[in-house]
Amino acid sequence: MRARERVAAMAGQVVQEPRRFYDGGTLARDGVPGEPPDPGADPRIVLERHAEEGVETFELERRLAYRDRHLSELLVPADAGFRTDLTSVPALFTWLVPKTGAHLPAALLHDALVAGRADPASYVSTDGHEVDRFEADRIFRDAMADTGTGVVRRWIVWTAVTVATIFVGREVPWTPLKHWSYRVAAAVTIVTILYLGYSSTSDLFDRSWIGAVDVPWMGQRPWWTEVVGGLSGAIVLPLALSLLWGRLRMAGAIAGVLLAVLLHVTVGLAVIGTTYLALEWLARRSALLGWALAAVVVVGSLVTFAVVTL
Repeated sequence: MRARERVAAMAGQVVQEPRRFYDGGTLARDGVPGEPPDPGADPRIVLERHAEEGVETFELERRLAYRDRHLSELLVPADAGFRTDLTSVPALFTWLVPKTGAHLPAALLHDALVAGRADPASYVSTDGHEVDRFEADRIFRDAMADTGTGVVRRWIVWTAVTVATIFVGREVPWTPLKHWSYRVAAAVTIVTILYLGYSSTSDLFDRSWIGAVDVPWMGQRPWWTEVVGGLSGAIVLPLALSLLWGRLRMAGAIAGVLLAVLLHVTVGLAVIGTTYLALEWLARRSALLGWALAAVVVVGSLVTFAVVTL
């Protein structure tokens, strides 16, 4: 027990951690003074929806305040022009990380700290500290912990933003040589896993696909042992490849294992999603063609069902 906790226990007091997220007040608008932050109040997330050219974004009506463990108070946004898409996750992966949830305050904070490629960051640090993108990713991970986000989800999300930092970049505390070493390590990991996943699928179906190689962890065995072997390879090999990532090896390990394990699930979801978008496009262009395609699918399903069951 730390000295402070022992003294507090002896005095019969309860030591509470300082509130990390709290109400950041409001910005001055149209000559009306804004409200100052209130460290004693819970954060209030008030969003105004905007839709421009089919893109949905939100403007924060009130500020969020966050007290980081290593920095001073951070207030977001810095101005009224800041827009966010909430949690920046592709629609294909919202089943894993939804747009909203316990992690939303942390996601809004991270969006303001890094902004987009062409947009300035939108935060105020009360001690004037400039937050680079790599540090913003660390703050994001800690902030998710402060909002009660699950351990697995927050490490997955941190990995995703770290990979984005490697490839997108902005202000990062790395030399150009170190930055490119991370990019090469990430690219080698992604390409290797995709190729081995392709070869493993070819091996599983006992087909000699173009360019595929035999993978020793599957071999000519019963299908279920090949599946188990493929799963073990999807864990062991990404962990080995993560050593190329140096100090970012944790991100490399998580990204590699997720890519390998969820590769086929993601491909399946991508096919379903693409089919849905194609149907929506067709229905908008011609309702008659949409109904005709639906009729073809229904008739084809009935014929197939009859053939395989009778």
